[in-house]
Amino acid sequence: APDQPSAPPAVASQSGGCGVAGGRMTDTRRRVKVYTLNEDRQWDDRGTGHVSSCYVERLKGMSLLVRAESDGSLLLESKINPNTAYQKQQDTLIVWSEAENYDLALSFQEKAGCDEIWEKICQVQGKDPSVDITQDLVDESEEERFDDMSSPGLELPSCELSRLEEIAELVASSLPSPLRREKLALALENEGYIKKLLEIFHVCEDLENIEGLHHLYEIIKGIFLLNRTALFEVMFSEECIMDVIGCLEYDPSLSQSRKHREFLTKTAKFKEVIPISDPELKQKIHQTYRVQYIQDMVLPTPSVFEENMLSTLHSFIFFNKVEIVGMLQEDEKFLTDLFAQLTDEATDEEKRQELVNFLKEFCAFSQTLQPQNRDAFFKTLSNMGILPALEVILGMDDAQVRSAATDIFSYLVEYNPSMVREFVMQEAQQNDDDILLINLIIEHMICDTDPELGGAVLLMGLLRTLVDPENMLATANKTEKTEFLGFFYKHCMHVLTAPLLANTTEDKPSKDDFQTAQLLALILELLTFCVEHHTYHIKNYIINKDILRRVLVLMASKHAFLALCALRFKRKIIGLKDEFYNRYIMKSFLFEPVVKAFLNNGSRYNLMNSAIIEMFEFIRVEDIKSLTAHVIENYWKALEDVDYVQTFKGLKLRFEQQRERQDNPKLDSMRSILRNHRYRRDARTLEDEEEMWFNTDEDDMEDGEAVVPPSDKPKNDEDIMDPISKFMERKKLKESEEKEVLLKTNLSGRQSPSFKLSFSSGTKSNLTSQSSASNLPGSPGSPGSPGSPGSPGSVSKSTSQMAAITTKGGLVGLVDYPDDDEEDDEDEDKEETLPLSKKAKLESS
Repeated sequence: APDQPSAPPAVASQSGGCGVAGGRMTDTRRRVKVYTLNEDRQWDDRGTGHVSSCYVERLKGMSLLVRAESDGSLLLESKINPNTAYQKQQDTLIVWSEAENYDLALSFQEKAGCDEIWEKICQVQGKDPSVDITQDLVDESEEERFDDMSSPGLELPSCELSRLEEIAELVASSLPSPLRREKLALALENEGYIKKLLEIFHVCEDLENIEGLHHLYEIIKGIFLLNRTALFEVMFSEECIMDVIGCLEYDPSLSQSRKHREFLTKTAKFKEVIPISDPELKQKIHQTYRVQYIQDMVLPTPSVFEENMLSTLHSFIFFNKVEIVGMLQEDEKFLTDLFAQLTDEATDEEKRQELVNFLKEFCAFSQTLQPQNRDAFFKTLSNMGILPALEVILGMDDAQVRSAATDIFSYLVEYNPSMVREFVMQEAQQNDDDILLINLIIEHMICDTDPELGGAVLLMGLLRTLVDPENMLATANKTEKTEFLGFFYKHCMHVLTAPLLANTTEDKPSKDDFQTAQLLALILELLTFCVEHHTYHIKNYIINKDILRRVLVLMASKHAFLALCALRFKRKIIGLKDEFYNRYIMKSFLFEPVVKAFLNNGSRYNLMNSAIIEMFEFIRVEDIKSLTAHVIENYWKALEDVDYVQTFKGLKLRFEQQRERQDNPKLDSMRSILRNHRYRRDARTLEDEEEMWFNTDEDDMEDGEAVVPPSDKPKNDEDIMDPISKFMERKKLKESEEKEVLLKTNLSGRQSPSFKLSFSSGTKSNLTSQSSASNLPGSPGSPGSPGSPGSPGSVSKSTSQMAAITTKGGLVGLVDYPDDDEEDDEDEDKEETLPLSKKAKLESS
């Protein structure tokens, strides 16, 4: 049927033969797929076969037969009914309705086959094969109303008050069928019918004929759903549009009529901020506003089935807006006056607010333009001086004006950030830092009065776009990144960081309310972005201004999200593995606030705990030697009791391995030998090498040398050295020497960290008592914790070498590193399985 949702899929073409039916090759021209339409208006594939037409005695007539190509079974047997409407679509489809709710389709592999069967159908029905549809699609009950549907036009009932119900029924019955809709639309266009209907509307209103008004509502709504531009042109004309809106006030489903016309004529006022001299432009603006109002407020929300029926209405509004923008853009006098009044100090506040709101709406309309037209639009605005105008507006006191100016600025940044960057760099040569456009934006961000900082979030996004090197241009003559970032760090960065520096002069934030914390978190987010993308510009700024130390003051904030932002900033810096940053961190003892926050967090199993552990784990895994030594030398006493993860013990081991290599150069040479040969081992030699490790006598071992046991998987250099390190640790490190190392000052001889309590026995005992409290949430002893004995999360060491969560201390870590547990367990197991004589040999050495 013509109103089906979509045509069924075509048969995939094949090269060569199309299969065997009944043991013989069949002509590909007759190869078809059979489809039926289901209840959801989707086509279901009933199988592929070969179609033929022949007389079927049982059906008493010529019929279409389709036999399956797989087994020759009958897929379809359908009599060609003389009154059935068959349609040919897309040259390879024949569609028809077998019964009231049973639609069928044949999809042919080849056009020739489709044409053959179509000729047979037309022959039976006595039709010319050149037609695409063999019958007019009308019900018998409608044939009287549609006097002659086969004629080019449709005769409408005379437009009289007494026949409104008949007209409403005709419109409603025409909507489901595309053919009927087409003929109805043509009849409405040709006979000037809409204007006659609107004349009856006035009569009904004068007579207060509510029934007639309800019929008119249904008629006008139905005409909207015909989706015809030519009809909209008539309905939205100056003389008709208000009457059309009047008809739509009388919705039969509502007990009382709406007052749409009253709103449009009395409440909604058209303001010409700058007089528009072109009457056509003025009329187009009025029309667009009213049609938009009809779409948004007057017409009921379309159902799923009606949604596409209003596509022409959407298009009508869209192209009207394009036309308005084009006409305004070409009116140079209009735009010149607009920008002149915007920046004129003599313009009163109310007038300026209207001008800014107009410009904002003008920019919003521009979003409907095609890319090339939008280029011309923003170029015109730029030439008119929109950026200097925004600078003037943003410096004013009126919050509403500034808000609208910010929205306009966002359109410009999103469209062309390079244009904005070029402007601000040029203005920096003439103006002070205080009145630079970017600094005004930063100040508005800092001074946002919204408790949720909605405006500040928007402005921070714009700043991020402006400082993002990814969208900066690089030409043969200049690099925008170098020029703009040099400008930004010289003229703007101090304004951005001012709230941060003002709030971190002491050991803890001087203001710690929610709004301040949100603002500082936004600033930190941008600074973290800069660390990742700006390399040396931000590095010089952080080190020269001591920014990291000030940021880490925020670790003491009562707002966890702000403390985590500060930690994320430091983690981003450490992630760069830059020795300039590392020396700065060690010189200023910038792990102290992190360790303090870790200790203050106590046994809480939360994001702060995990984030701090992850940072130390990164240092261990990446083997950042300078930071490893710094942390162990200065903070080991505070961290040595943390054994629910292996991170800190692993750091200590890394530190000891570093010292051993410094003290014993032979180990370095062996390390290079091992590195050169570790990937060359034959898997068959693994057992032999392991035996060699266990069977080597003490006499065969020279001081500092050992044969390394193999591993099933490649490990890094440090992991390969673990057995040597453990041997050397047992041999060389005495308790007194270890104590001396732990208590010495940092490598460079600078002052020790200031928090002595961290190393005191009181703190250690406090940590011990905290960790032993079984009733703490997440502690191993508490019911249902992941590591408690017998709970689903616990894993016995005897059943698995890798413990999922280690529970040696009082915490269950959110971050655990199973690889470490596996290595430690493997080493412990190996040592426990040594023969007694071998263990004695190793220990005696």
